[in-house]
Amino acid sequence: MIVFIKFGGSVITDKQQQERADIDTIRRLAEELRQALDAARDLRVVVGHGSGSFGHVYAQKYGIHRGLAPDDDWMGFALTSGAALRLNRIVVDELLAAGIPALALQPSTTLLARGGRLVHWETGALERALERRMVPVIHGDVAFDDVQGSAIISTEQLLAHLATLPALRPARIVLVGEAGVYTADPRINPQAERIARIDPRNIADVLAGAGGSHGVDVTGGMRSKVELMWQLVQTVPGLQVYLIGPKPGLLERALRGDDTVEGTVIAGR
Repeated sequence: MIVFIKFGGSVITDKQQQERADIDTIRRLAEELRQALDAARDLRVVVGHGSGSFGHVYAQKYGIHRGLAPDDDWMGFALTSGAALRLNRIVVDELLAAGIPALALQPSTTLLARGGRLVHWETGALERALERRMVPVIHGDVAFDDVQGSAIISTEQLLAHLATLPALRPARIVLVGEAGVYTADPRINPQAERIARIDPRNIADVLAGAGGSHGVDVTGGMRSKVELMWQLVQTVPGLQVYLIGPKPGLLERALRGDDTVEGTVIAGR
């Protein structure tokens, strides 16, 4: 069984403080993942993570997501990539310290975008790593773009691409970030209620109420995540997507397929 996990940038970094990783949270999530792998020997996992206050800050400053012309200054492109790699090194090192055979794989070396959308990614090394029971670790990254010069490809876009490949189709995708999807922004509206399940009966209402993100984020916020994951569960039969917060124990429960876990489950039917 294959499961994809994303550690959200807002969870593993302080998005209001440039390049500040939350080591304690990363370490705890690594431990929960190790426990799940120990308990289910057939479980194979791909870990992705956001860039949080590392890559997003540079991407916003230099407009990488809006595109660069060939004769522009591409220093910002390089700085964004470098920042994402620094956070990736922190995540991978914590996974290794927890006894997980994590392998860092930098997406941008083989990514190609067109108009801000991912159109090509060489995933052979990732597939081989999974076959050998390793845990590939990827991250949202910069990409060269045939139309606009440069782009940012989010972790969700990368995981969605992998999910459509026959050899990598996951049973679940677990997004560790916001504590689910709500009827309104719970930071602003104390009457906001968590939506336990998103399916064909309520998807239109959910998308109408979904907002953006907090802190610096050039990948679209909550609405774009829900839209992308909804499209994906329509495409991949049987796939369920879990949106959970970083509360201790939730990741391990989601990896077990406990659909009563505190959060939001997106299902195609």
